[in-house]
Amino acid sequence: MVHVYNCHPFCSQQILQVEQEPRLVCCGGGVLFVVATGGCKVEAYNLEVEGCPLICRFATMGTVRSIQNSTIGDYLVTIEEKNSATYLRAYTNWRYQAEEKARVGVRLLGHLLRGASQRGGVQMEIIEIPMSERPVAVACCPVTGDLLVGCHKTLVLFALRRPNPQNLNQSQQNLQSLGTNTQQSSSQSQGQTSSSNQNISFLDFERSVILHLPGMKSKQVALCGGYVAVQAELEVLVLKLDASTEPKSQDESSDPHKSDYLEDQADFLLLPKHGELLGDRAKDCDIPVSIEKTGLEDRAQYTLSYVLFRRFTPDYFQGCSVDETQLHSLQLHPLFTSNQSVTADEPACIFCFFSLPTAGYLYSLKGGVELISAYQYPEKVLEAVLTDHLLHVITKSALQCFTVRCAAVAARIEDPYIDSTMRACPPSSLEVCALRMQLFIGLRSVCVFGRHVVLLSAADAETPEETERNNQRRSQSRKWTVSSPKETSTAGHGWNLYVVDTVSPITLYQEMVEYSQRYAETNPQAQSLRHLFSEAHLLLRASLLQPSEQQQNSEGVPAVSLQTDTDRQPERQTAAQTDRQELEKALRENCAQLGDCFSRSSQKDCHLALPYYRMSGLSVTEVMVRNRPLPSSPHSYGAGFLFYLKHYLLEETEQILSQEAADEVIDIFSQSEPSQLVSVCASPSMTNVSPARTLQILRHLEDSAGVSVPLTITMATMLLRLDDLPQYAQLMERHTEMLLVYGFIEEPRLLLHGGGGGQHTRVQTTALSQQLAKSQPGLLVAGMVALHENNKVQLEQADHIFKELGCENCLQVDFWEGMLMASSQEAVIQELLFRVSSVYIDRLTQTNSDTHTNPPHRRPTRRSLKSADDLINSCTHYGALYPWLTVLSPAHTTSSQHQEALHKLQSLLCGPSLSVGSVIPLLERLSDETLWGFSLHLLCTTRRGQYDCSIEKLLDRCPQAIIAYANHQLQDKYMALWWQKLLPELCNRTRAAADNSILLAALKETLVVVAMETSPSEFLELIPDDGTASYFLPHLLTCSQRHLLA
Repeated sequence: MVHVYNCHPFCSQQILQVEQEPRLVCCGGGVLFVVATGGCKVEAYNLEVEGCPLICRFATMGTVRSIQNSTIGDYLVTIEEKNSATYLRAYTNWRYQAEEKARVGVRLLGHLLRGASQRGGVQMEIIEIPMSERPVAVACCPVTGDLLVGCHKTLVLFALRRPNPQNLNQSQQNLQSLGTNTQQSSSQSQGQTSSSNQNISFLDFERSVILHLPGMKSKQVALCGGYVAVQAELEVLVLKLDASTEPKSQDESSDPHKSDYLEDQADFLLLPKHGELLGDRAKDCDIPVSIEKTGLEDRAQYTLSYVLFRRFTPDYFQGCSVDETQLHSLQLHPLFTSNQSVTADEPACIFCFFSLPTAGYLYSLKGGVELISAYQYPEKVLEAVLTDHLLHVITKSALQCFTVRCAAVAARIEDPYIDSTMRACPPSSLEVCALRMQLFIGLRSVCVFGRHVVLLSAADAETPEETERNNQRRSQSRKWTVSSPKETSTAGHGWNLYVVDTVSPITLYQEMVEYSQRYAETNPQAQSLRHLFSEAHLLLRASLLQPSEQQQNSEGVPAVSLQTDTDRQPERQTAAQTDRQELEKALRENCAQLGDCFSRSSQKDCHLALPYYRMSGLSVTEVMVRNRPLPSSPHSYGAGFLFYLKHYLLEETEQILSQEAADEVIDIFSQSEPSQLVSVCASPSMTNVSPARTLQILRHLEDSAGVSVPLTITMATMLLRLDDLPQYAQLMERHTEMLLVYGFIEEPRLLLHGGGGGQHTRVQTTALSQQLAKSQPGLLVAGMVALHENNKVQLEQADHIFKELGCENCLQVDFWEGMLMASSQEAVIQELLFRVSSVYIDRLTQTNSDTHTNPPHRRPTRRSLKSADDLINSCTHYGALYPWLTVLSPAHTTSSQHQEALHKLQSLLCGPSLSVGSVIPLLERLSDETLWGFSLHLLCTTRRGQYDCSIEKLLDRCPQAIIAYANHQLQDKYMALWWQKLLPELCNRTRAAADNSILLAALKETLVVVAMETSPSEFLELIPDDGTASYFLPHLLTCSQRHLLA
């Protein structure tokens, strides 16, 4: 379906005054080239200057049958006929013909590339390109400037070459050594600036690749960025030619002469079946293609891949006969963007367009082949030209414009966030529309450059294509014959050359907005209104996507105008910046209009209101004003608007609504979606909402929907904002602490704002979390632990919350301890173990210093939520205290806070999880002069397996604990330390202090253990030589008796 809108895309029209009737026209580089009916003269007119003044005119060597211009290299290529022979020629440096008596040089392709041809740099040069077959069509690549020549069964690719400066200098030296007079050619360029002399264009071509297509007769060809397109009467084939340094495998090429079935069956009329093959499937077409590499300097290997194949069946349709049903207007169109992810020399998108008399087809080639648009023409179309913004088509009596979807494809390549909640763009599959047509008489051809559309009209005259078609129709044989088309007589025929300027995109957008008012007044939800705004959006996007300096114009700037362009560069940059700002403003306005359309849309695409409103830059208050219910439906809000509002309130934004706006939001959801009121009230944007009014609405919701934990907490929050603490406490006591925690999991924003994002996302406390820190700290800690375990808040964010609450030394530690009880993530556990260990050591250091200094007024610290015994019983990371620790640090010898911190640290050191190596540097702050300090150092030594050292230290500092230590630590594989280390140490120390009852008792207990674990012979060896026999004999007797019983 094609929509039709009465918007006029043209702003001015002028008739170009030419001396003779034009036969052919083409555009490029801001220049219009006109070939007179005689076919032997080319005139160049400046399209970028008012009135299109003549730049120059020059004669050709034959009758021009086809002409093309390349912006890259600024050259012309023609197919000419003379004396029944066909020639292919390229015209370079043609701008020098603007000077009187300018010289012209003629040479063969590549003949003087390294020789004396460089003198042609200051004169127009005609390059003769010999061909083995008759050329039928030519095309120039808008990206590289390469030349593609189509013959009936082959395509020949010529690479554009520019000699490097070393070759130029060497050539000039050769010229001087040969005595060539270069003064005459240099005198003709005295009026040019030095900069223009430095930018003289030296061009040549190299025949690099020949593609053999024996199964297809070329009518038109196109070339762009490595893509090659060829068109027959009813077939289009697009190929991708890739150059690589890897050698080509033998199976990739085929015999170029293996398929001559068309010649064999030339006397039969074949009607091929209609078909379309895209991407890899295109290789299944019945057209073989083979590569023949001919370039001498080009060492790259070429590989060929099929991209697109389309075949049509001739049919009578809309007044077109079978003979008239032929393809035309083949075009490969590149689209450059201002923020390309690919290289600067490569277009972001490449499109392929071709047309039948009744329908046109637009394909996207890069990133997957896809049919973007199919154009149904209202009448027979003679020719069509694709641009970034519009498709221009001509019939015999009218010029008409259709919208295109190139911008929709390019926007999705340039911006990865398109089609998300952040940004949106109308789809490339959006139905196209036709704009108002402009009537003419006898249109024959059309060409476009920028905003200039050039039309050639000739009343009551046949076009060259019609003449050729009629000649073919009269021919008895379908085989190709070298016959010249009949020249049309100029007598009695009127002709005109029009230059029609299209309006600027911003002007056309404004007209579309004006045109949309008729839909907005009758039916604001009409599909046509949305479609019209989508067309306007793509029109603006196409302008914004274009780079400030078109990539295709980066080369080929005429040398004579370089100085003028340099002088006007600042002025052009300022104007371009102003135009871009105006386009961006219009785009924001258009996004607001599209947001309005989708905000009242059905459930299918209502989600698009969110990205469009975001792109519009409107505040939520402005969006609410635009979406207030219509008088016809005062209580109805659109699904798209509610979707936008929910996403806005669910996301953490810094924009806080006023009380009036916040109350309106509550009213909107109480009418449309009451179940969302809890989430709405918890939004940080709703800080200024009226608590009394909202509480009343929430109570009404509770009466209708029933009691729920999140609803109860939300109501309590409103009471808290009203400073009604008794009612607040009553509501909070409705549910158990565990149910309240589940409520926080369901709506985390009741406790904090900003959680759930990355660890660097900013978080803030709420009024409820501040109150809980004072009245119910246990609930606050349990809620934060639950939020972390359910990925609602990050560890660093939770730390920030407790710091904001001023509880970094108490509740924050309680939170870490709670996390140790709940978390199963090893990395988090090790981080928390290190943190709590550091805190415990800090507390021991502070309480120790406070005990010595005895401050007179020290603020008491709140007790921890979990005691050491609670942690030991409920957390596996806290181990039970070793029995010998009670001897080293008996209870009630220090303050309760000191004792609590000591026992928790000791418990961690007794547990299985804490890495002792990470704690030892921290323990250096604690002296081992006190027994409790010594106990911590001894625990670390023991955990590291240094039992010998531990026994010695313990005997030195606290021998009364040695037996308890040995009974607990020296077991299993360490049992031998009883007699290998402990017994000799006790014997030595007892010998030195015979009256030490503690050592004697320890020695006696040690001998009892040794007698139970060793044999009599081993026990005898352990008795010291100077020992008293009466002291050791009872233990030896016990050992012997145990041995006998065993």
